[in-house]
Amino acid sequence: MLRVLGIDAGLQRTGWGVIDSSGPRLTAVAFGVVRTDADRPIEQRLLTIHDGLSAVIDEHHPDACAIEDIFMAKHARSALVLGEARGAALLAVARSRLPTFAYPPALVKRSIAGRGAAPKEQVQNVIRAVLGLREVPPHDAADALAVAICHANASRVHIAWDRARART
Repeated sequence: MLRVLGIDAGLQRTGWGVIDSSGPRLTAVAFGVVRTDADRPIEQRLLTIHDGLSAVIDEHHPDACAIEDIFMAKHARSALVLGEARGAALLAVARSRLPTFAYPPALVKRSIAGRGAAPKEQVQNVIRAVLGLREVPPHDAADALAVAICHANASRVHIAWDRARART
């Protein structure tokens, strides 16, 4: 079994989701959103992200972390803020010594919903169905669960590939 923490970093809301993967079976363990107060200084907001994700890691003991890769933002300021939030998330993961894997947002959406430009609502509904959730998770948590599922599926492919190569 593989336990994966998925992260969708953002300064206002950082989504997280923990799944267990056992063969083709995927199970949601927990998910949520770390929210920061827009009235606080940036360093305090980044600390909130770091501490929130550190608590998730301490509680759920994932084997690996998957995080959305940086995408091209229309505005330099947006890219900078996203990079800062992502850095706080990566620091929490690095301090826990978790192996970390980054996936482009379009690849995550394509692997979950069949197309890289899938709307958030479609991703949420697919996540709910795949994980058998009673309710649709919040956008940011659904995106984080999607990243975790993307990694779990990629890991299965790599394991199968390694086994096939070992037989030859």
